[in-house]
Parts: sequence; structure tokens; C-alpha cells
Amino acid sequence: MAGATAPKSRVLPVIPLAAPSVLFPGTSLTLPIVNRADIASLLAHIYSRATNTKSDTPVTIGCVPLASPLLSRDGKRLIDSKKRGNKDVSARGDHKEPVHATKDDLYAYGVLAKVSGVQGRGQGDLSLVVEGISRFKIKEVIQERPYFEAEVLYTEDDVDTADPALIKLFAELKQLSREYLALVRLSSILPGMNMNMTPILARRLELSIARKGIEEAGVLADTMAATASECSREDRLLVLSTLSVKARVQRVIEIVQREIQNIQGNSRLITLSTNKSNGIDPEKMGILNRGRIRMPNSMNGSNGFPGFPGFPGGGNGNQEEASELDELKKRLEDAKLSPEADKVAKRELARLNKMNPAQTEYQVCRNYLENLAEIPWTKVTQDQLDAQTVARARKQLDDDHHGLEKIKKRLLEYLAVLKLKQSVNAGLEAQIKQLSDKEHEDEKPKETDVEASEDEKSEKPTVEADPAEKERRQEQETRLLEKKRMVDKSPILLLIGPPGTGKTSLAKSVATALGRKFHRISLGGVRDEAEIRGHRRTYVAAMPGLIVQGLKKVGVANPVFLLDEIDKVGHANHSGDPSAAMLEVLDPEQNHTFTDHYINIPIDLSKVLFIATANSLDTIPPPLLDRMETIQLSGYTTLEKRHIATQHLLPKQVMTNGLQHDQVLLPEEVIDKIITAYTRESGVRNLEREIGSVCRYKAVEYAEASDTKNLQAYHPEVRLEDLEAILGIETFSEELAEQTSRPGVVTGLVAYSTGGQGSILFIEVADMPGTGRVQLTGKLGDVLKESVEVALTWVKAHAYDLGLTADPTEDIMKARSIHVHCPAGAIPKDGPSAGLAHTIALISLFAAKAVPPRLAMTGEVSLRGRVLPVGGIKEKLIGALRAGVEVVLLPEGNRKDAKDLPEEVKQGLKIEHVSHIWEAMRHVWPDARWPGEKGWVGLESRL
Repeated sequence: MAGATAPKSRVLPVIPLAAPSVLFPGTSLTLPIVNRADIASLLAHIYSRATNTKSDTPVTIGCVPLASPLLSRDGKRLIDSKKRGNKDVSARGDHKEPVHATKDDLYAYGVLAKVSGVQGRGQGDLSLVVEGISRFKIKEVIQERPYFEAEVLYTEDDVDTADPALIKLFAELKQLSREYLALVRLSSILPGMNMNMTPILARRLELSIARKGIEEAGVLADTMAATASECSREDRLLVLSTLSVKARVQRVIEIVQREIQNIQGNSRLITLSTNKSNGIDPEKMGILNRGRIRMPNSMNGSNGFPGFPGFPGGGNGNQEEASELDELKKRLEDAKLSPEADKVAKRELARLNKMNPAQTEYQVCRNYLENLAEIPWTKVTQDQLDAQTVARARKQLDDDHHGLEKIKKRLLEYLAVLKLKQSVNAGLEAQIKQLSDKEHEDEKPKETDVEASEDEKSEKPTVEADPAEKERRQEQETRLLEKKRMVDKSPILLLIGPPGTGKTSLAKSVATALGRKFHRISLGGVRDEAEIRGHRRTYVAAMPGLIVQGLKKVGVANPVFLLDEIDKVGHANHSGDPSAAMLEVLDPEQNHTFTDHYINIPIDLSKVLFIATANSLDTIPPPLLDRMETIQLSGYTTLEKRHIATQHLLPKQVMTNGLQHDQVLLPEEVIDKIITAYTRESGVRNLEREIGSVCRYKAVEYAEASDTKNLQAYHPEVRLEDLEAILGIETFSEELAEQTSRPGVVTGLVAYSTGGQGSILFIEVADMPGTGRVQLTGKLGDVLKESVEVALTWVKAHAYDLGLTADPTEDIMKARSIHVHCPAGAIPKDGPSAGLAHTIALISLFAAKAVPPRLAMTGEVSLRGRVLPVGGIKEKLIGALRAGVEVVLLPEGNRKDAKDLPEEVKQGLKIEHVSHIWEAMRHVWPDARWPGEKGWVGLESRL
């Protein structure tokens, strides 16, 4: 079946297309809007209507080419050349501008198009992009100005997929189309063959054609009519007006055949000039023959096409390429590659010299060699190791960071070891040089040997050693000295601590103290193994991993690498396991032969000082954690925060906010108030923000005073009563020790898990008539509830020894119930460290003895009454001192922790260490006597 289905009528806005533009269904076209008032009016009308209706229907218009002087308006017949002088014919078509066209200048057929958008940067460069949808025939032009409107009849392709003639024609068109596109791709590399299609576009079109079926025969014909470079405008108009799919395919076959013959006719015969160096005789070489390149046998395996620009062996382009390759070769030589890398680089450079620059592999190979040249294989930074090294590094670390004694101690140890290794290696170098100089002296003939006569030489009783044996002995000594060289294997340090404690900035201080380059690698959120180890070169857009890229950036082989947030690295997934990829990087025994997937050559990372940071050990895999030296950074205490705020944060914020150092004064009590009442964190980030808020507040005051010429009214000092106006209501309230006490109330100690601060915690126990029920409130966790049960069990078991009952078999809870509460009920509490306080509180309640209000305690208890060590001692005691506590009971096992306390805490608190509940009771109630106390002698078997 030929022709089209029953047409549908519709009124449509129409845009005339200037010659030689013709739009086909399934293709797109860009129409310049400059000097096209009709298009501007049409777009304004369309978009105003679309805004009012708010419809998601795409905007469609009609695109109709101007008629040709050589064709009738309906495309049915050619106009005789004698009639071309006719006024009616010559006045229409190619000679008119579309903006001045009339309805008689329009071709009878057009294409319904969807408006894709407007592209361009300015008013002089705007274009309308349209996509063809289906054919139509103009029935009647209704309007000409300000833009055309016409009633059109739509037509759709009606394809008879069972028609043998159409099947045969479609197969022929498909074959010719693929052959034509193959010739386009081949012709693009030849000089003088100007094709209007790139090889990549031709290849994509070729793949698209291969997938088309018989039902798309009309679409294929339209596509090839729009693609053919030498297809005339009249041919395209005839194809547009051919509604029959079979006739249209037949017409396009003729056009494509003509295109193929045209390309073959324009192909050149290249004469190979005589070349004595390669022995090629002059002969004619046919370049193209039915889409194939013919090459004489004498050219097979040759290095290129002589005289062709862009190919190795000839042309101006090759001279530029050769100079760039020479420069690349020089860069590779200057990089002083390792022996293995040098071997690979020479092989790849030889491949690059023989390769066509138009090949995709050429750029891949060149990028690889440029990466090799940028990696610092042997270039290192000389460490500043002299007599003042350790002292200078200690001062640098102390200036940048307060506290952090463990990490400072470890880094100074590393510096000291590095310095000693360097001095040993310098001594070995001197010995090797001495041996070498001695060997050269022995090779020189001595004057006495020359002057001595043969008789005198024969009379010498000594026999000199064999020179070969002597040389072998010297080589052996040199080899032994070489083996004694001390290799620098930098440690892999892992800084574990809460956020804001200075882990990242500490690594910068280390690099400054060493005089090394610094590079930060953020590992947070890395989910792909290739980001660590690089991509294989076979992948598109392959590149080295983060480690090699870092080396390229710093340009030396011994920088300080900060692996930030290593605990946030992703685990095994479909893209590999990035945490496992770090195993080779962070193993001092393996990283001297680290292999990146892209480079694929061992790279020595042993000189790199890796410092990793993490907030938690829980998410770091054990094999990775085992390769690193862990250094724990606890949160800063209140005293340390005060020092950091005074020495670092306040001067920084004063300068940041445009003030002078004497224009904002924060006394110690104000800083302490900000620390305790407005921040409760491990680090100092929020503290810095609050100090910044104070500085900004004072900056506003100073600016207003300056503007009003009233600087005398400005007061730089911030007072305690000003803080609420500046920072708002206190965020955290501070517990203070009681002035008086009553039985059943004990002061415990707590260290906040949110970081670095401690305080006191009141434990209240009350009894009432009942049947032994125990009630717990205050949002206590499971461990804290269990410590209450352990304490109650011990008190019940020793009730007779404590004098609480007259009969050893009597249950003190038989006729009573107790209620244990920890105030601040909204705050969750958990941990074993309140066991001692619970026990003393129960004894105080049952014995009706009050506990001194200025005495606090911490420690876990066992069923045997032993007091066991707990954590957070430093933070707890600083909080106790701030709350007004005078005496603290600590477990004996925490005696070692008390040694690291600040001097201010040691002087302000009386610390008593206890190992058993009986011993603790002696300190709580020194004057009291307990019946069962005589049985406890202070020693307990641990067998």
C-alpha cells in the first residue's frame, strides 16, 4: 500500500524556512531569530497563550520551506528553463527573505514541529530549536501578518510491511546508507575532503540505521535525505512532497547512490615521492575504492603516510606533535623514574611515536605518560633536622595546640628517631666515600715503584696481595656498609577523638614543624574502591586514585598526608571495598610497593607520613585498625578550654570581626561562664562560635559609638551580667554542692559523653512502708539500674554487720519500699560509676546518718564490696572542683589517672583512694563504729 492515511485538518501557525533549509520528520533544525519579526510575534503569542492555559502540552508550529524557482509549488513538475524568466516564477522562492514572503512564496508541503527551546547567549545570537514530527499539506493560508497561519492537512506514513518490492528497496537503502556513512568516516581523515559530518556522528547514525526495521522505511528515507551533503534543495523538496513511502525510498536511493559516486570521484590519487631512507619507490596509490582504502604492499608496516598532516612521518602537524613528544620525553627523563617505571615509559613512548594522533588510544597513552612524569618518584623535601630540630618542633606544637601531650610526645619521638637515622646514614656515607677514595689512590702508581730498579724489586721480601682480591674485599666492605643504611619507614598515626579537638589542624602543625609539604585527603563518604586505587586504563575517563593525585599535587615523595575521617569510609558494596583498598596504603611493610590500578607500577609510599583522623573506632575494620598506631585524644577540660579561648580563639575572633585586641576584653569568669553555661562539647568549635557572637556584639557597639563620635561611652570589657543579653538564656545549668545534707542523699560524679566536661550528680534515696519494692526514676539506663540492685544486695547481706538489724536473719526490706532518684530526670543517665554512691546512700538512709555535703564519690562496686575503677576521672574531678566539692573518694584502681590531673585540681581537692566499701565508710563517717567492721582487715584474697 502506498500513500498516506486519511488526512486530518487543523489551523496552525507557520514559519517560512529560508533557503536552503528543509525540515524533515525525525530531524531537528536551528532557526536564527535575528531580523525575524514573524518568529518573535509568533513566539510571543504562543507563550502568552501557554501561560494562560498552564497546559503541559508541547508547543507545536508548522515549518514550511520557501518554494523553489525550479519546481512547482506542489512539487509535481519541474519548471522549464524558458519559463524561469516569468515574473510569477522569478519573484518567488530563493530570492525572497522569509520575513517578506507572501502565501504564494510558500511550498505546498511542510512539517509539524515541536518547539524544543531557544538557545544562544545574547540578542544577536538567539536561535529557535525545532524538532520535526509529521508531514502536512497546506490547504489554505488564513493569515500572513504578523505571522502566517494556515489550515493544513496532516498525513501519516502508511507502510505495507509485507510488500516484497518495499522490502527489497528498504534493504538496498539500508545497505547504501551504511556504505555512504562508512565513506564519510574514511574521507574525514583525508586532506581536501570537507565533509559536513564528523566521524563520531556518522558512526552513531550508522548504529541507529542498523537497528531500524521495515516499519521505519519512511523515517530512514527522510533521515538520509536530510543527511546527504550534496543533496540539492530541489531534491529535498521533492522528497518532502512524496507521500508514498515506496516512492520516497526509491527517490532517496537515487540520491544516496549519487552521493557515493561523488565521494569516489573526488577521492585523490596520492603520489608517493621517492624516499631513499625507507626504500619506497614512487607509485600511484588509490585511496578510496567503494569505501575501502587500498595500500600497496610496500607500505604495509611502514611508519606512516608521508606528506599527510597529523600522521607520524609528514606534514606541519607532525612537526608540532614531534616537538611536544620531545618535551614529554624530556619531562620523563627529568622525573628520574624508578627502573621499572622507566622501562614502561620507554615502551609507551615508542608506541606513541608510531601511533596516529587521531586514534583514541593516542590520547589515552599520552595522558598516561604525562601522569608518570608528574609523579615525584625520587624528589623529596629535605627535613629540617639540626641541633634545634626537637626544640623548634616542640615550640611549634605548643604554640598551635594546648594540651594533647600524648600526640606531641609521639611526634617528637618520631623527629628524634628521624634525626638519629640521618646522622647514622651520614656516617655511613662518609665511610663509603673514604673506601672509594682509598681504592682510587691504590690504583695510582707510586713514585717509589717507578724509581726502584728491577733488582731492588726482586730483593723485596714482602709479597703484595692480589689486586683482584683486594678489589673484591673493598666491594664487600662497601656492600656491608650499604646494608647498614637505616631506611625511613614513617609511622601511620591514627588520631581518635571527638569532633573539634584539633585533629586536622594538628597534622598541619606537624608538616610545618618538619618543613614538609602538606596534603589533606577527605575520605568521608568514599564508596568506590577506584577512588583509592585508581581506575584501570581500559575504562573511559580513567584516572589515578586519591593517593597518587595527592603525590602529583605536592610534587615530593615525603609529604605529610592527612587521611581525614577514615572511620567514614564506605564498606563492601558493588563498587568494591574502599576500606580494604586502604590496607596496602597504610601498611608500613607493604606501602613501599603500592600499586595504583591506573599507573600499574609500584610506587614507594614509605616516605609519606600518614596521619589519619577518626571520631570512633567502631566503624574501622580490625585489619585496617591493626596497621595504624592509635593515639586517643580525649575532649578538652574546662581549664584547657579556658586556656585555648584566651590564647587562640579570642584573638582570632577579635581580628576576624575587625576589632583591635584591646577593644574586646573577656575576663576568665566570663569565659568560664560561656564554657559551662552555653557549650557542652568535647572540642572548641561551639565555644569559638559563642566568642564570635560576643565579638560581633561588641563590634556593633563600637561602630555605633564611633559613628556618633562618642567612643568614651564604649566599654571593651564584657561582664557576666552582659552575657544573657548577648548570648541569650543559659543553655546548660550547673550543679552546685549542697550546703546541708540529710540521710539518703549522696553527691556522685558524672562525665558527659557529649564531651570533655564533668559535673556532680545528686543521688536521692527515700524509704516508705511497703513490701520490699524498689522504684527507680531519673531516666536511668540498664547498667545504672543494675548498680542499684548490686548496692541494695550488699547492704541487705551486711545489714547485721552494719548494725541495721538485731537478727542476722532479718530482712531490712521486709516492711519497707525504697525509691531511688537522680535529678534532672529529662537527661538520660547510664554507666556503672555510681555503684559506690548508691551503696553509701542506702547505708546513710537505713542508718540515719547524713553524708557530708562537700564530699563526692565515684566508683563501681561488686557483690563482694570491692570498689572497682571507672573512666572519665579527669573530667569528673574538674567538674567537682568547679561545683565546690572539697573531698573526693576514688577507686584504688584510678590512682594512676589522678597523676595526670592539672595542678589546680590537685591543690583544690583532697583525693582519697579506697578499695572496699568498708574503707569508704571510714572516710565518710570517720567517727562512726560499725559492728562488722572488725572482720574486715583491708586485705582480700584474689585467688
